[in-house]
Amino acid sequence: MSTWVVNASPLILLGKIGRLGLLTALPERLMVPFAVEEEIAAGPHDDPARAWVAGPGKEFVVPAVNHDPRIVAWDLGRGETAVLSHAIAGKDRICLLDDRAARDCAAVFNLHVIGSVGILLRAKRAGLLPAVQPEIEALLRAGALLSDTVVQECLHLAGEQSNARR
Repeated sequence: MSTWVVNASPLILLGKIGRLGLLTALPERLMVPFAVEEEIAAGPHDDPARAWVAGPGKEFVVPAVNHDPRIVAWDLGRGETAVLSHAIAGKDRICLLDDRAARDCAAVFNLHVIGSVGILLRAKRAGLLPAVQPEIEALLRAGALLSDTVVQECLHLAGEQSNARR
């Protein structure tokens, strides 16, 4: 049974493109660490992620765990530290992270990571999205910082070809 432990960035980005439902449709279990909830709650009042965490997403919020000192040593943000600490403390947990330093930390501890683009790819494979390219374009308009390499690799894995240059 896989459990996804989600950080703020995927929540915010998926909220901006109207795809928060993927977070509950894809994993067997979803966890939103309390520190991530706090970060989202401090955001703009009109943020879809904020409304989701205060409403239907509230059931996925989990209390803080003791932060693993090996994770703390990386000096990441509170949300990233909480996500990684939850993942390292449990079994079959997948970190949903976009932050490069947090992803690097996860790799050191052999934790599985999926980013916002990876969520879209899994959604297409599960039949929840007809195509990932329009969703990636929406992520870019929403402020996601994605390299051309990441975009092209995702489109390749999805069996799609880029229609336009960025």
